[in-house]
Amino acid sequence: MDQVEEWLAESQLAMHGWDFSHLDGRWANEQLPWRYRDLVQANLEDELMWLDVDTGGGELMDSFNHPASQTVVTEGWGPNLKLLREKYAASGVTVIADQGEDLSNVPDNHFDIVTNSHGALPVQETVNKLRPGGLFVTQQVGATNNFALSRFLDPTYSPAYPDNTLLDACARLQKAGMHIAQQDAAFSKMSFFDVGAIVYYATVIPWEFPHFSVRACLPRLQQLDQLIETQGSISTFEDRFMIVARKPV
Repeated sequence: MDQVEEWLAESQLAMHGWDFSHLDGRWANEQLPWRYRDLVQANLEDELMWLDVDTGGGELMDSFNHPASQTVVTEGWGPNLKLLREKYAASGVTVIADQGEDLSNVPDNHFDIVTNSHGALPVQETVNKLRPGGLFVTQQVGATNNFALSRFLDPTYSPAYPDNTLLDACARLQKAGMHIAQQDAAFSKMSFFDVGAIVYYATVIPWEFPHFSVRACLPRLQQLDQLIETQGSISTFEDRFMIVARKPV
């Protein structure tokens, strides 16, 4: 199999859930100054009613071992929704379809804690789901995530969510009546060690690489391959921010 055929094969691989294990050893990610998992774990007591928004394949949610009867998840992407319904059919975890990413099918004033890792952020709707005194914990992908790589592969690229910034999100949460307990933002380096890994990544994140295909981007991919050959890797930067906010009693 030649190089281009290898890249085409990478572009045909489908992700199940939200699992990047296919890239193990082929990329590296700098740690953020906070750990989202710790922020959630510190506030997730067994008796609390929990909503996990845009849960993906449930991999992170499962790791908390929260009582199934106290756990509700939403998901909007069809393949993940099917996976979740099969996965939790007998467990007691409630799975709610949210194709509009507006939480319209989720009951109001029902949850003690709402978490959101890299999901859509409908602020007022999120606040409505919390009971008085309830907590919201989120880590978000900021507007400029991977901008240099996206722009290199597509010179016409503009961020899909230009207003998804820490400043804007905090202001909207405050306007909705929430008290901001913690907030932070960071840019962490992400490095790729082979072009096939970049192809896979760009294929499964179409909102950051909306016009990507191996054929259309072949000259640019070949340039990246030359850079990796001489430098060992190419790097881009992840844009991340986190917020912990509480609804007044």
